[in-house]
Amino acid sequence: MSNQTPTEHDHVLLRTEGHAAYITLNRPKALNALSHPMVLRIEEALSAWADDPTIAVVVLQGAGERGLCAGGDIRTIYEDARTGGTASAAFWRDEYRLNTLIARYPKPYIALMDGIVMGGGVGLSAHGSVRVVTERSKVAMPETGIGFVPDVGGTYLLALAPGELGTHLALTGAPVGAADALLSGLADHFVPSAALPALARELALDPVHSVLKQHVEQPPPGELSASREWIDHCYAADTAEEIVERLRACGVPAAKSAADTLLTKSPTAVKVTLAALRRAQRLGPLERVLEQEYRVSCAALSSPDLVEGIRAQVIDKDRAPRWSPATLEEVSPTAVDRFFAPLDANELRLVATASSQEVVW
Repeated sequence: MSNQTPTEHDHVLLRTEGHAAYITLNRPKALNALSHPMVLRIEEALSAWADDPTIAVVVLQGAGERGLCAGGDIRTIYEDARTGGTASAAFWRDEYRLNTLIARYPKPYIALMDGIVMGGGVGLSAHGSVRVVTERSKVAMPETGIGFVPDVGGTYLLALAPGELGTHLALTGAPVGAADALLSGLADHFVPSAALPALARELALDPVHSVLKQHVEQPPPGELSASREWIDHCYAADTAEEIVERLRACGVPAAKSAADTLLTKSPTAVKVTLAALRRAQRLGPLERVLEQEYRVSCAALSSPDLVEGIRAQVIDKDRAPRWSPATLEEVSPTAVDRFFAPLDANELRLVATASSQEVVW
């Protein structure tokens, strides 16, 4: 796997050292955005290393100075949605299988979540057994801003967050730093970014717990802990409209700001996201939630807001999407239910296996 000529394979660098295997996402100019070939290459490597007795631990990291991964390659999704193609559905099918593989991996999977970690980047990292954030981390599921819905197991992770923190992060797409990622259950440990190279090197030689013990510190203070009261009250409402009403009425400036932010997002995506989160709480294991997310993602391909949202944010960059429908009130329950309709022969079916929490270090 190490002697490749310069091809798309170079977007994922693979190497082994000592008893560690390293995955480096290597598209720094695209903020390591995830493509379908990258997903397949990572899956192939993880599958091989799972059965390799010389490999005791896997480390995920990103090339460049900006972050681990900004998410999926949404320009490709944009073209697919515009033309009615099937490439995105195939990409998501393999990506969600990879998310499951990571979550159930039989060896410690260490994700170095330095810098920007969004969307598909969360899927590659936050299902791992050891998730490390730094003072530079910005972790987010910002999909509602492009007319999409949190996927890659994002609704599973956010549904498990304490109180209504996950609802707040999913609907607004707000990025969180290290302390808030830890509070929300999206990360496990804080390590200063300057210490990551040493941590990664030492994992090749020493046990995971002893390496972490040498480098883990207390993170700088976050913001969400002090906001729990209004977040838990406002986002517990049954509908998106009532959530906005509560945010505006509670008298906290940060709550009003959250309402204003929420109202800039795709109304359809906001309502579908809220429904997906509430349904995820009842679905059980990650596999069932990913199967639901696959239905939702495929349905989004035929939603005008996905094309419009990517156009406004990434293609034309005018930051002025024209959502259809334009308001929460105009999005009917029937329109939301459409996103959860069975795909019949095209369903994604994942087999639940033993939890990654059973991994022994």
